[in-house]
Amino acid sequence: MAEQHIQSKLIALLKQDKIQLWTPPFTTETNDAGHEHLQELAIRYSQVAGFPQVDVEITLEAIRSQSVKKGKGNKTYRETNVATLELHLPKEIVKSNKKKQDFETKLDITTQELMDRITEKFEFKYMKLILNGKILNPDKRLDEQNVKNNSKVMVIKLSEPERKKEMMEKEKVERSHQESVQRTQKGFEILSERDGSEDPATTPFLEIADQKGNPIQIPLLEKKALVQAMGLHEKGRALMKKKEYEAALCHLLLADDQFRKCDSALLNTVDNYAVLQLDVVWCYATLEQLPCLHDSRQRLQQAENCFLKCYGEEQQRLQKIKVNTGGEDVLFLRLYVLQSLLAYVDGDEHQTSKKLKQGEELYNQLSLNPEKMTQLLSMGFTEQDARLGLRACRGNVETAALHITNRTEEREEIKQRERNKRRQRLEAINTLVELGYNKKAAAEALNQTRGDVDEAYRILLDSSEASSFGIPQPDTDRQTKVDQLAYMGFQREEVEMALSLVGDDVAQATQLLLDNQGVIPSELRSPSAPSSLSEEPSTSSDDLTASGSSLPDTELVNEVLEYIPSHEEDYLDVTLEEEAKLIAQIKSFLERSSTHSR
Repeated sequence: MAEQHIQSKLIALLKQDKIQLWTPPFTTETNDAGHEHLQELAIRYSQVAGFPQVDVEITLEAIRSQSVKKGKGNKTYRETNVATLELHLPKEIVKSNKKKQDFETKLDITTQELMDRITEKFEFKYMKLILNGKILNPDKRLDEQNVKNNSKVMVIKLSEPERKKEMMEKEKVERSHQESVQRTQKGFEILSERDGSEDPATTPFLEIADQKGNPIQIPLLEKKALVQAMGLHEKGRALMKKKEYEAALCHLLLADDQFRKCDSALLNTVDNYAVLQLDVVWCYATLEQLPCLHDSRQRLQQAENCFLKCYGEEQQRLQKIKVNTGGEDVLFLRLYVLQSLLAYVDGDEHQTSKKLKQGEELYNQLSLNPEKMTQLLSMGFTEQDARLGLRACRGNVETAALHITNRTEEREEIKQRERNKRRQRLEAINTLVELGYNKKAAAEALNQTRGDVDEAYRILLDSSEASSFGIPQPDTDRQTKVDQLAYMGFQREEVEMALSLVGDDVAQATQLLLDNQGVIPSELRSPSAPSSLSEEPSTSSDDLTASGSSLPDTELVNEVLEYIPSHEEDYLDVTLEEEAKLIAQIKSFLERSSTHSR
């Protein structure tokens, strides 16, 4: 970061003085350095900027050689279409101190082909390539993804895929990082498509809620994108807590793609999008890749704008929603510290100091008194609740205790309301299903009528309206199949289940029933099977997913749900250890600059 700070300051001085280092007398006709003239310039700039002369000389030469190299690369690209990319490599694989490496390549090759070449040169296999905050698709060509000559590409090194133990066969040995991301995406996609028609006692369901936990009604397509975005974000945050920042960044950028599918007005209603921007830049900073990513500043600006619209000036909008708002200060702490770091990288000491001061003030306010923590813990509160409560109430123990109790009660009331609402909806769906309608059709009709069962039945009954809504009529063909198999001596409930599992294929259902002595094993039954609220099983194959896919879906959902924190304010619960470390680092940078300028 310090090297980038010096470089930014010197580039600003060069622009101010209209000096082009790639031209004589600083660069000779053979592209060598004009040492005498560079030294004279270094002496002058050392006095102006306050940096040691030797550091200024080294940095000026780096700027000069980089400019010359860029000029050569531009000429090569014009003549041969071979582009030069500036790769920013992870520090652990760089043998020298040069994390930036020029890499020549054609742009009409796929990202995977480029990664294969990077593997050959730098001897590591698993990676992601990121351009301007977007993960490059391995299967697409570089030029199709806006990769150009002189593009700066960030290389993220991924850990080697975990190997299953000796029990696993060779062809099933590894689950790669890419597969993990795909599983996460698929799991949250399944959750995003659930409409609350499953049994709330057995089936997980995610709801979009405001800062207080109350559900927000939004269009279905946006809801699907939001659920996936927030799910990927939570997975990324879980990886950040484990210090796995490379993998975390990949999930966060995928979350960003999903968020961008939503209406901007919706994103201003909840603070998730702003928090995501902070988390992305935090990963950049931790990976020491801040200088090469031009979108860092833009992301922090987006976060600040979003907080302003979401919380209001001086947080007055947030105060109407939540009486105690001190907990949100941790977000502004991270914002100010990251803004300070970016300002330093840009060579702006004044802005660096200003933002650092704001960050330090919040850090001191948010640092908790151990005795007050002990008091709350002795009252039976968890460490997380105690920490969040004290910060929300700005250190007042009595207010914090009351706040935690009230929030716990509010959370339980909201959960109970949602459980009751889902049970009522399920009862309504089952009522329509018992009349012979498809479960999906019943759910769609209830959506159209805002839960009015009589009106939904009227829509389903009226063939012309049903056709206009795309809602099928009672499934008489399914009933015929059930009657056929029941005539053979199988129980109707088992027949329903067998047909659902095999997509209504009578031959496969018959074989399944024969193989299991007429009783479908419990492990094959879907968690979204008929609820205990209904005496009769559903008559629709929509109760289960397509043949054979219900078990993997269940596994995926359970896997991704592990990343959803039980506490809705988990994102505000930080120990401040990383913040303290970054504050100290920026202070050391500024002290070093101050020492040099004396």
